[in-house]
Amino acid sequence: MTVYPFFIPHQGCRQRCVFCQQQSISGMTFPPTPSQVSRQLASMLPLQGDGEVAFYGGSFTMLEESLQQEYLACVMPYLRAGRIGGIRVSTRPDACGSEVVARLKRHGVSTVELGCQSFSDRVLGLSQRGHGPEAAEGAVTQLRNAGMRIGLQLMPGLPGGSFDEARYSLDRALQLRPGFVRIYPTVVLKDTALERAWLKGDYAPLDLEQAVELCAELLWHCHQSGVPVIRLGLQSTESLDSGAVIVDGPYHPAFGQLVRSRLWRRAIENAVAKTAERRVCVAFADLGDVLGHRRANFDYFKRRFSSLEIVADDHVARGSFVLDGHCCDMMSKARYLQPLSKSCRLPE
Repeated sequence: MTVYPFFIPHQGCRQRCVFCQQQSISGMTFPPTPSQVSRQLASMLPLQGDGEVAFYGGSFTMLEESLQQEYLACVMPYLRAGRIGGIRVSTRPDACGSEVVARLKRHGVSTVELGCQSFSDRVLGLSQRGHGPEAAEGAVTQLRNAGMRIGLQLMPGLPGGSFDEARYSLDRALQLRPGFVRIYPTVVLKDTALERAWLKGDYAPLDLEQAVELCAELLWHCHQSGVPVIRLGLQSTESLDSGAVIVDGPYHPAFGQLVRSRLWRRAIENAVAKTAERRVCVAFADLGDVLGHRRANFDYFKRRFSSLEIVADDHVARGSFVLDGHCCDMMSKARYLQPLSKSCRLPE
């Protein structure tokens, strides 16, 4: 599905979470006006399409009601004309009461993304979110009853977090049966409370290797649950890539590829270690992820298996590889032994 995004940085937010600096993330200082949105849509949308116009970067349902209606009203003509299939907004879990959801439904909103970030009371408190994990459960119930598609956003590595907390939060998120998930490892941005904590030595983010390893595991569990992960890591922008707004943390412009490549590395290593065969065939479309960013996996395999050969083959299905005459599913071979259990408890 094509998404046509508009960023409304910090709009509707009544407090500033310790990690948040939407201007830096989006590269925008001011939100577009409804009339600007309408003019841009007229030129960017196809004559017929099933994509969604999206409002990101703020708490849409906490905008003044009149402004919400203006934004949605300027999109509605394109929805009625069949140039898009729906509208998407992002908001906070504690801003989805029954009246709010009913208003969204009336104005053509089809998808709502909830910034859950964590399902740990302690992590949410330290992040100054202003709500507990139960807010997400209530919001999902309201949205699902209205027939809306639901996305959940998680942020591993927040203050007070850990690998176990990230697994626990994902387990709680998956129990809510979302339509999709986004996973953003926490990055320290300038001009945030998190930067001040980092400067005092009170907070240390995940490093890139830790974030890749953790997110590979989380991605695998999402795949096993049938829930797509539509983004891993922050969207690359000029300001983020320049390093001007990042203080510390696991930002990488190709973070998603790093994570997918880690699963390929794990799968192929597990399979090759059990056979004398050293020729692995993969689909052309998967070759980049198999070799890894800047051929990091290729170099790893050379050290681990000196004679390993990786070749692309038109006859191999995506997401699988052929070794010793057997077709292997990558996700099956990358299996993690520690399951996400519905009865798991949050570590102290």
